[in-house]
Amino acid sequence: MGNCHTVGPNEALVVSGGCCGSDEKTYVVGGWSWAWWLISDIQRITLEIMTLQPKCEDVETAEGVAITVTGVAQVKVMTENELLGYACEQFLGKSVVEIKSVILQTLEGHLRAILGTLTVEQIYQDRDRFAALVREVASPDVGRMGIEILSFTIKDVYDKVEYLSSLGKTQTAAVQRDADIGVAEAERDAGIREAECKREMMDVKFLADTKMADSKRELEMQKASFNQEVNTKKAEAQLAYELQAAKEQQKIRLEEIEIEVVQRKKQISIEEKEINRTDKELIATVKRPAEAEAYKMQQLAEGQKTKTVLTAQAEAEKIRFIGEAEASAIEAVGKAEAEKMRLKAEAYQQYGDAAKTALVLEALPKIAGKIAAPLAKVNEIVILSGEGSRVTGEVNRLLAELPVSVNALTGMDLTKMPLLQKMISPQC
Repeated sequence: MGNCHTVGPNEALVVSGGCCGSDEKTYVVGGWSWAWWLISDIQRITLEIMTLQPKCEDVETAEGVAITVTGVAQVKVMTENELLGYACEQFLGKSVVEIKSVILQTLEGHLRAILGTLTVEQIYQDRDRFAALVREVASPDVGRMGIEILSFTIKDVYDKVEYLSSLGKTQTAAVQRDADIGVAEAERDAGIREAECKREMMDVKFLADTKMADSKRELEMQKASFNQEVNTKKAEAQLAYELQAAKEQQKIRLEEIEIEVVQRKKQISIEEKEINRTDKELIATVKRPAEAEAYKMQQLAEGQKTKTVLTAQAEAEKIRFIGEAEASAIEAVGKAEAEKMRLKAEAYQQYGDAAKTALVLEALPKIAGKIAAPLAKVNEIVILSGEGSRVTGEVNRLLAELPVSVNALTGMDLTKMPLLQKMISPQC
């Protein structure tokens, strides 16, 4: 008969012994096993982590300086069957304190051995490397005991002769010196950087001020250009308005002049009618024909004189008003007339005598009309002369002087034109 035994994951169950004198051992971790009464032995070993604090006091280093080193190690029993068997052989039946004591002595021995090969600076400055070296050297020995070193760290390193403090002071002085140098260099770099930043700021400010000045100048130039264009347009509009107003005023003045001329003509016509009425009244009231004729001639002369004076005054006024109104148009009319005369001159030059003859023939009625204009306003002419041939002589004299007058007025010699010679010769 026997019993069933169980064990948790933090312990290992060791069953030894059996039937027929068997020396077989069974290792169970976190499970169960059957054990016979009387012939089987049941033992347990802990698998929990054990914390050790190895300490080596006054151990001389490679330079002969005595120092004290304390560390912390985490160890546990390994669970592989073979290694677990090694642990059971070494520690089965012992308490945890006894197991820790064995492992602690082993670690302290290796720690002392390694301290003797290193300098104080190596131990103090590179604790991780020192701890790794201890773990590397001690692992094979404790491994043969079925123990695994999970971690090993150096907790403290100190000495009684103030070697480390002196080393720290030197290092502190060096660090302080480097810190002062660093501060000085940092302040120098900060000053240089501050000066550069100020210079860059001034450059940027100068560029910004320059751009603002350029923009302001361009704005002022654009405003001036716009004002110039506006003023030019205003001036052009004002000139156009004044020109148009002058043209309209000129037209109004011409109309006024024409009205005044018409009024003058009507006044002259009324005066002429009054003169005619007076003449008829005189003719009807004069008893003797001779006296009547003489009186009539006197009245006619006075009427003609009055008419001439009034006509001259009217014409003078007309010419003055027309001259004032047409003064502004003389230049344009003159250019047009000059162009017209040039074209006529070219035409006359091209057609020769035929054109000249046509010009003279065209001008003759106008000349005759101007000459006979005063006579058109006389109802009858009485020549007081007893010689009948004198009228004929006067007429012949006028016809004879006609070519000379035309030549003086137009520059055309009628005597050299065959057609006109034929027209004038019978009269002469």
